[in-house]
Amino acid sequence: MAEVVVVGAGVGGLACAARLAAAGHQVTVYERSTVVGGKLGRRVVERPEGTYRFDTGPSLLTLPQVFDELFADLGGVTPSLVPLNPVVRHVFADGTVLDSCADPAEFADRIAAALGTEAAADWQGLWRRAGRVWDASWRDILRRPVDSPTALAGLAWRLGDLAAVAPGQSLRGLGRRRLRDPRLRMLLDRYATYTGADPRRAPAALAAVPYAELSFGGWYLPGGLGALGDALLERCVALGVSVHTGTTVTGIATGGGRVTGVRVGTTFVPADVVVSNVDALTLYRDLLPTPRRLARLSDRSLAGFVLLLGVAGRTPALAHHTVFFPADYDAEFDAVFGGRPAPDPAVFVTVADDPSVHPPGHEAWFVLVNAPRHGVGRGAVDWNRPGLASAYADRVLSVLAARGVDVRDRVLFREVLTPASLEASAAAPGGAIYGTAGGLLRPANRGPVPGLFLVGGSTHPGGGLPMVALSARIVAEQIGPA
Repeated sequence: MAEVVVVGAGVGGLACAARLAAAGHQVTVYERSTVVGGKLGRRVVERPEGTYRFDTGPSLLTLPQVFDELFADLGGVTPSLVPLNPVVRHVFADGTVLDSCADPAEFADRIAAALGTEAAADWQGLWRRAGRVWDASWRDILRRPVDSPTALAGLAWRLGDLAAVAPGQSLRGLGRRRLRDPRLRMLLDRYATYTGADPRRAPAALAAVPYAELSFGGWYLPGGLGALGDALLERCVALGVSVHTGTTVTGIATGGGRVTGVRVGTTFVPADVVVSNVDALTLYRDLLPTPRRLARLSDRSLAGFVLLLGVAGRTPALAHHTVFFPADYDAEFDAVFGGRPAPDPAVFVTVADDPSVHPPGHEAWFVLVNAPRHGVGRGAVDWNRPGLASAYADRVLSVLAARGVDVRDRVLFREVLTPASLEASAAAPGGAIYGTAGGLLRPANRGPVPGLFLVGGSTHPGGGLPMVALSARIVAEQIGPA
């Protein structure tokens, strides 16, 4: 039996802690925040008209089978999930509306109705290729360690898989070659942002992301996805994990060529194994005895600007998830990755038809736009600059109004969460939503010294709830049973 310390109680940290406890290890979790869940944040607002509950992090769960396996392995059951149809409503600048769904044939019919039969045929061709990418990724990448580009290249892909993955081609390039309708290209581009990346530089292999979402569906957890963190905490406690919130790990100690423990404030806590659920950049830069930044860690990862709105009345034009695209998507990416808030961004609106998250006759809106990271220097914005957040919130509401959804006279209250807010609340450098190491290849799950492991969205296999849960499985398997 190993003494294991997990640094951070995000979904990856909790899932890994529970798996290791179930395998017979003695596990302790330290979390700097007073609550668990990491980026799976929640906000409750009490108002005279009633209570509003917001998810301030993920609002969509995909690949539910990953969580079914996780909770089954932990002796529990997955919290009840509700399938979404549409998964996402896409509203384009010309007013065209396209609802995605988890039935490929039905989605092709919807594309034909909205964009024409040629567009539907193009999408079906892309879909077949994306399916091959997904199959290769699921079999060879997402559930096993990938420690280097050499290891990635050495996987036992068949020639057809290699052709589908198209090494060296961007997601944007794939869309231009396969999709004639610019609106479908825009829809495909958006999936690069799921990894915090620019579609013009993101690998074509990310076509697997829409395939996974639209094959296995998008799901909602009644009451909000924050309850997933509660369910994982309950499993941890039941399995004997000791969880300490409001407790900051200030360093990771090594000796004799391996990990020896962690420092909690000025106190040394011995450990045979340390699992880091903090961002990989923070780990390598701040917590190791000899700080260093991995060359492949990138700060060119999207952050997010969020509005939490209490809205009077109902808005029938909205689905659970609705994205309003700009006329010029490139202008948005040029601005965001150039360190400027985009004046005309894509706007993603989540409005859950769930009476437990809003008062009767009202709505709780989560509004997200891509944003430059918080900080100083090239590509960053100081989001704490007086007046900036409020002015940009006004701009986002004006953009929504210009696209046909003007709720400015119905907003009862608003709260603004900037990249600086996420950096402060979840220790996410610059407020990066999906971890600083955006893209396909991320830092390895095994750290640079024996006994150190990484889980979470900034490490392999990537960001998003199912990928984070898979990283926990990979690490638990590498550590092994007691």
